[in-house]
Amino acid sequence: MTALLLTGGSVFDGYRHLGAASVLVEEGRVAAVGEVPPERARGAEVVDVAGGLVSPGFTDAHVHPIQGGLERLRCDLTPWSTREDYLEAIGRYAADHPELPWIVGGGWAMAAFPGGTPLAADLDSVVPDRPAYLPNRDHHGAWVNSRALELAGVDRDTPDPAGGRLERDPDGRPSGTLHEAATSLVARLLPRTTGEDYHAALMEGQAYLHSLGVTGWQDAIVGAYSGMDDPASTYVTAAANGDLRSHVVGALWWERRQGVEQVADLVGRREAMTGGRFRATSVKIMQDGVAENFTAAMTSPYLDGDGRPTSNTGHSFVEAAALREAVRALDAAGFQVHVHCIGDRATRETLDAFEGTDPARRHHIAHLQLVHPDDVPRFAALGVAANAQALWACHDDQMTDLTIPFLGGERARWQYPFGGLHRSGARLVMGSDWPVSTPDPLAAIHTAVTRTAYGEPGRAGTEPFLPEQAVDLATAFAAYTSGSAWVNHREDAGVLRPGFVADLAVLDRDPFAGPPEEIGAARVVSTWIDGECVHGTPGG
Repeated sequence: MTALLLTGGSVFDGYRHLGAASVLVEEGRVAAVGEVPPERARGAEVVDVAGGLVSPGFTDAHVHPIQGGLERLRCDLTPWSTREDYLEAIGRYAADHPELPWIVGGGWAMAAFPGGTPLAADLDSVVPDRPAYLPNRDHHGAWVNSRALELAGVDRDTPDPAGGRLERDPDGRPSGTLHEAATSLVARLLPRTTGEDYHAALMEGQAYLHSLGVTGWQDAIVGAYSGMDDPASTYVTAAANGDLRSHVVGALWWERRQGVEQVADLVGRREAMTGGRFRATSVKIMQDGVAENFTAAMTSPYLDGDGRPTSNTGHSFVEAAALREAVRALDAAGFQVHVHCIGDRATRETLDAFEGTDPARRHHIAHLQLVHPDDVPRFAALGVAANAQALWACHDDQMTDLTIPFLGGERARWQYPFGGLHRSGARLVMGSDWPVSTPDPLAAIHTAVTRTAYGEPGRAGTEPFLPEQAVDLATAFAAYTSGSAWVNHREDAGVLRPGFVADLAVLDRDPFAGPPEEIGAARVVSTWIDGECVHGTPGG
């Protein structure tokens, strides 16, 4: 393998910005960082980064690449942000694909619709002849048309399932939005996605992540969920045949309708599936829902539209005592535990469950929309990592219209406390939750630092959201590089240090050299894994 010298720009080494520096790569690993003498780099291929930044490749600590890849290959609504644009895109896709028995895809934003709940009648206007099933961006709900409801036998007499809810019109008829477990009423009828489809989706997702400088990730659900089959075999096959270029940790799905009896099966799956660049060493527990549909678990009730307390405090999908039992059994079995927590009660229940576990497992809590101030210092005390989806920590329509009014002023200030977590000594790691939101690490880093969004439709706004919870640029970069590599137990990745793997992202500019409001303007020009270019061209 030819040696490489990346020079002519600046370097972030995974912890700090080094300023002007070079990186020498030999045999797929970092050989030198800093000022590299000419004789040391003799014979190396020179890559001029033209004033840009060389960083460790980003590791996404919470992402769903196969699901995201499927949506990119289907009716992808993520480029749009309004009801009218969604309907036009869906109608166009349906017209272009008359052979499809179902219209599937997804990626719509709740803020585009009154109350966050689109109507079957609207979908009927563009897809009248076939069933349609379109999950929203957070995948905690789905938009369906009348034909899908009819095929599923869902009508005014259908009760809300445990852990789910049907939106209804004033007469009690389902109106077209399904929340949480209610999505399975229709999802169970979806046409089977083939193994070839899933492989194509993984390749599409991997290529897209590479284009954004992401060189490794943790797949946050390896199991059957939300109309998708278990993607484990897709990863195992891709790892065996070399199609999987990135190192991936799979978080095996915890089936909340079962208990600790499933641990033995998870241990067996870990042993059978782990190989090559794929390791099934984590387990994902979904502890609650989301705030926008009032299923996130709160310590006090949601407010109604007039600011009065309701009787609803959301849902803990796993009862607190059962959660403690599950976490301790998984910890004893050597698993890392990765928990979805949006509400402050879910976070508290999860921290309680982590009491007495082994910090060496590197357990982590993802999302952290609401964290009670009393619980912020507990992350460091327990050795639990804070897995931030930083892109969400800004003012947008979803925050302004669908969240803050139903939380109230004091509680709304507990949202996304990344600065407080960092100051208290918590280990920050970062991920995107793609396809819930863009997997672009630079967009997330921009928001982590400025608490504003950069150039994403539907997320415009310059007023910082709780600016006291911002982190500095080096901390944000570290969370997405050395931090997320650490949570994936990649002991030789995420840092540019001699002997570490040469997983690199080369940016077109140095964000440390410009104003904070331009962080999100940076773009990845090349991505490298083990010293080989997997995106862009060697010269940028």
